[in-house]
Amino acid sequence: MERGGSAPAGALTWLELDAEALKDNVRLLKRRLPASARLAVAVKSNAYGHGLELAARAFIEGGADWLCVHSLSEASALRAVGLEQPIYVFGPTAPEALEEALALKVRLVMYSREQLLRLAELSRAEAEGSVKLHLKVETGNNRQGLPLPELLALAEELKAHPQLALEGLSSHFANVEDTTDHSYAERQLARFNEAYTALCERGLRPEMRHIANSAATLLWPERAMEMARVGVSAYGLWPSRETQGVARQLALMEGRPIPALRPALTWLARVAQVKELEAGESIGYGCSFVTTRPSRIAVLPVGYFEGYDRGLSNVAHVLIHGQRAPVRGRVCMNMCMVDVSDIDEVREGDEAVLLGAQGDEELSAEQLASWANTINYEVVARIASHLPRRLKAH
Repeated sequence: MERGGSAPAGALTWLELDAEALKDNVRLLKRRLPASARLAVAVKSNAYGHGLELAARAFIEGGADWLCVHSLSEASALRAVGLEQPIYVFGPTAPEALEEALALKVRLVMYSREQLLRLAELSRAEAEGSVKLHLKVETGNNRQGLPLPELLALAEELKAHPQLALEGLSSHFANVEDTTDHSYAERQLARFNEAYTALCERGLRPEMRHIANSAATLLWPERAMEMARVGVSAYGLWPSRETQGVARQLALMEGRPIPALRPALTWLARVAQVKELEAGESIGYGCSFVTTRPSRIAVLPVGYFEGYDRGLSNVAHVLIHGQRAPVRGRVCMNMCMVDVSDIDEVREGDEAVLLGAQGDEELSAEQLASWANTINYEVVARIASHLPRRLKAH
């Protein structure tokens, strides 16, 4: 496994992952849960841009019990590198891929009768209770899942196939992150508990219930039930300012430390060119920036194809020699330009940090999100998957 140091051979822009930070985040989150609760970590979307295999291995080494993915292709990639932990597939699985799902021994979420019947047909020869499924009840997010009457009907259908086991009941909070008013989440939790009770009354008692996401795990760890499914917090990022603020208040009230999440990703690029401009010269498409003084401009080989948002044009900074260099002109498809007039001796080949720390300065995902008018999730998840990723040297 390649580790940090000089730039990867031939790479113009690359990412370094601090595996120790990921492990620490998992340990912190797991310590918050009841001893009997499992911790499942989402590694979907190339592990939120951090690198699927690198992040998954770090999470497991840190103590994660399960991994969660969006697609069967992600689960297949994890199995291909020898990871045998339970994998929960959040997203839909195509009917023609159900046979592969059985072979990979993943946990599927079910909300379709047709899907269930097809899976039952394919698994007829499997041992009793060996195909473990999770039903998703609709509690108010109105994305995936079934309203309670339809959920109960599907559960009855499942009972007719002894090889199928109802391992879990799941749902997903809609409004626990971006608010300090958690009344909607409380109503969702009540609906979730109602669904669990109704299943138990029909002789179907799921082994585990899971609805807690990152925000719920940070704020209400005692409500994690049998499993918490965390995402962004495992990568050292807070779900929102509101969640961080409420967590700080709770910590102060309860006399305990504020959870110390550790961001794990650094995004770097090599300076491709340094050029001198006179005052009054425009930079980039649309002439959106015009120099007001003689300026030195560094060209970086990274743009919106690589995941550096076009919304960062003329507002963001990068770090070079531990100092901030403002982005000048529009971010291009594969390049951007930054002003290094106030930074001494910037040369071709120098390292620029787009995300992360250099010297005493740091550019957080939250800062980039603010500049680009988005959220920290999108900043990291949209970093192109083809860029090389490696472990940070310690």
